[in-house]
Amino acid sequence: MGAVGVLTAGGDCPGLNAAIRGVVTRVGADGVVVVGVEDGWAGLMDGRTAILTRDDVRGVLSRGGTILGTSRRDPYVHGDGLASVAATIDRTGIDRLIVIGGDGSLRTAARLQEEGVKIVGVPKTIDNDINGTDVSIGFHTAVQIVVDSLDRLTTTAESHNRVLVVEVMGRTAGWIAAYAGLAGGAEAILVPEVEGDYEGLAARIKARHRESHDYSVVVVAEGAAGPAGEVASLGMDLYGFERIGGVGPAAAIRLEELTGFEARPVILGHLQRGGSPTAFDRVLGARFGIAAAELALAGVSGVMVGLHGDEIAPVSLEEACREPRRLPPERLAEAAWFFA
Repeated sequence: MGAVGVLTAGGDCPGLNAAIRGVVTRVGADGVVVVGVEDGWAGLMDGRTAILTRDDVRGVLSRGGTILGTSRRDPYVHGDGLASVAATIDRTGIDRLIVIGGDGSLRTAARLQEEGVKIVGVPKTIDNDINGTDVSIGFHTAVQIVVDSLDRLTTTAESHNRVLVVEVMGRTAGWIAAYAGLAGGAEAILVPEVEGDYEGLAARIKARHRESHDYSVVVVAEGAAGPAGEVASLGMDLYGFERIGGVGPAAAIRLEELTGFEARPVILGHLQRGGSPTAFDRVLGARFGIAAAELALAGVSGVMVGLHGDEIAPVSLEEACREPRRLPPERLAEAAWFFA
């Protein structure tokens, strides 16, 4: 067979380098060339590639980010679709392309697959909202980062008798907010899947204060509805994609009005995507990379590798690209007082 290409597209997250390493070591073991594409779809459009060997991926397991680089460019949004990447694929002899990406990147991969590019997908996103897998690369590390932050913020909230509203990532699903809020002992959690009850939350916080608990920590996903019932938008970015965020400050203002207690917002932002991956994400990334490589070597395409329990199995790109994987009702019931 020809070469196997690999790229990381969309937002970065911890564990990507483990996946790249898994691809390179497994494909290289069969004597097949691995072509690394720089900066995601941008590199495939612009022809920026490099041969990857075992030596190129030594010592990368503990590194966050991606040694290949990534970008927000997309061949169907910022180019002419297949025509934008065909020259690079032909020049490098890529027979199978392994795309490590989130929901947007995998949708692009699915479109290219329909037009004849043979693709194997690997799910990565801290939001954990990709169908066809129980967990995506980066989610566990992001949750741990938020929990560490909540542990620190709780002590300052207690010291100053404040309400702290901590905004975390989660455009379409509340996985990070729910898991981190549970682990961090948040008083309440606001997620996109459920309409926020700010009056009810304020009443709960006031009751808590009457019981001599003079502080509260509230975790809110960036895609959750604010006090006005709308998702906070920061406008469009340079690549034409909507930027979501700002619900934390709006929620803090409203809770301060309703409770009379000092409330401060904290936006964790890109802290959640950086740094060294946890052991879980290193292992998951490596396993996903190896599984994707084996599928590519076997001539399989049009699929994404997914974790089901403890087993990795392929699912169709079509299934992976369905509507975002939302937080299920049972997680909501566990996550916050008003979900029950």
